[in-house]
Amino acid sequence: MYKHFWSDSLSYLRCLLFTSVPTLRKLACSLSLVLLTSACSSLLPTANTDSTSFESFDTARIAIEALVPMKSKRSTLEKNGFNPLTYPNTKILTHSDVVRLLVPTGLLTRADLDPGILVCVEARDNCIGMEIVASKIVKTRTGNFLVDFSNFKRHTETTGWRFNALILFVNDLVVYRSWGGQPVVNETEITNNPLGPLQNVGPGLLSKNY
Repeated sequence: MYKHFWSDSLSYLRCLLFTSVPTLRKLACSLSLVLLTSACSSLLPTANTDSTSFESFDTARIAIEALVPMKSKRSTLEKNGFNPLTYPNTKILTHSDVVRLLVPTGLLTRADLDPGILVCVEARDNCIGMEIVASKIVKTRTGNFLVDFSNFKRHTETTGWRFNALILFVNDLVVYRSWGGQPVVNETEITNNPLGPLQNVGPGLLSKNY
C-alpha cells in the first residue's frame, strides 16, 4: 500500500513538472490526484483502548452474573478472571466509600436498599467493595486522506464496548453485585475546519501575546 502511495505521489509531481500540453496536464494531474487520495486512506491514524482481558461485553457480564450473593467467595471471582490485585482499572472501595456511593440521603430509605448493601454497611470495616471498569474501544479516522491531513475535515468512527461492575464483600463473602455499561459503542464524529491548517493559528498567536 505504501509503495503504491509513493508511486502515485511521484506520478502526481511528475505530471506537474513535465506535462507540457495544458489540457493533457490537467487530465493527467486529476487522474493522479484521484489515485493518490484513494491509496492513502489506510495512512489515517487509528487508536485502540484495551483495558481488559475479556473479549466481549457478554464475557465480562457472564463472569459477574456467575457470582451468587451470600454464597460465592472471592476465590470464585478470581477464577472468573477478576483478581483485584492484578486486574487493571479496579478500584477498591472502603466502607466509607460504599456508604457515600450507595446509601441514600434523599427520598430513598434504607428499606429501599438491596439486602446485600445493608449487610455490607452494617459490617463496617469488614465491608469492602470492588469497582471494575473494562472496555475495548477502537477509534478510526476515515475519509479523504488529503482533506484530513490538511485539517479541513476529519471523520472519526468509534466502535467497541464499555463495561462496569460493582461487587461488595463482607470478609471473603460476596454479598452484592451489579453490572452495567454499553454493550455496543458506535459513534461518529465529524469535525469541519473551514480554514484547514490555519484554523488554530489565531488562538495560538493570541495565547503567545498574552
